[in-house]
Amino acid sequence: MDARPTGAEPVSRGCMVAVVGPSGAGKDTLMAYAARFFEGRDEVIFVRRVITRDAAAGGEDHDSVSEAEFEALEKAGRFAVSWGAHGLRYGIPVETKEAVDQGWLVVANGSRSALGRFKAAYSRLIVINVTANLDVLAARLEGRGRETREEILRRLERSSLSVEGDYEVMTVDNSCSIEMAGKAMVEALHRCVAFGR
Repeated sequence: MDARPTGAEPVSRGCMVAVVGPSGAGKDTLMAYAARFFEGRDEVIFVRRVITRDAAAGGEDHDSVSEAEFEALEKAGRFAVSWGAHGLRYGIPVETKEAVDQGWLVVANGSRSALGRFKAAYSRLIVINVTANLDVLAARLEGRGRETREEILRRLERSSLSVEGDYEVMTVDNSCSIEMAGKAMVEALHRCVAFGR
């Protein structure tokens, strides 16, 4: 994450926005769309996660570290939130807590399984749940070539697309065009800013 910006007015009540959703929902795409929209708006910060994944592996722009480096950072208290999923480890830099406490809107790619940790770490949390219909999710996942369509559909039917728990949740449907879903994402973040005032 970049250092807290200077020369801009923070929102009056800071907030962490955790963007979650199933594989294939398009979280990275929508966050990139929103980051372009909010470029130059210093009161909105998009977090760069620390991940035990090669930087050249594709997907989101992140800080790549080894397992040993991740563990050292975690032990040193460098993460506000950390979790593991699908054989990888993810960390949200600790500086994000201060940014939220000082009134900034901070947006991070999160995980439904880690929302309890997000809620414990930040003074205010809003969850944006990115979804898409099962056929769209299956087509996107099939394009990655890791599973057959039948395997993907069985897995998707077993999983829930909703967020369970006591969270303030906004849902963005990314079943249609990136323009439509991107505008919905931007509108959701505008509402987060408005709620903070």
